[in-house]
Amino acid sequence: MTDHYATLGISSAATLADIKKAFRQQASLHHPDRNAAANAAARFRAVQEAYEVLSDPDKRQAYDDNRRRNLLDSPLDTAREIWQNYFDPLRRNAQDTKSTRP
Repeated sequence: MTDHYATLGISSAATLADIKKAFRQQASLHHPDRNAAANAAARFRAVQEAYEVLSDPDKRQAYDDNRRRNLLDSPLDTAREIWQNYFDPLRRNAQDTKSTRP
């Protein structure tokens, strides 16, 4: 999955005005008529696709929802990490308390 925000060089909190501005800048930079690089046309298409998705409120919402879901591709690993981050400090504190008792 491509990151449309990274393609346009903006954060996920960007406003529609930010998206339009970034699109114009990136499109100008990568337009095949202005850029002789071999990958300019592909990069320009990626910028266009990112703008199409992020400038439409419904498509952007669906894209953002999908991004959030992909962060949890491995729910067991994510849950394990959350529990370890929570319980490891508690266990260390309990062990420290035991070792400092006379």
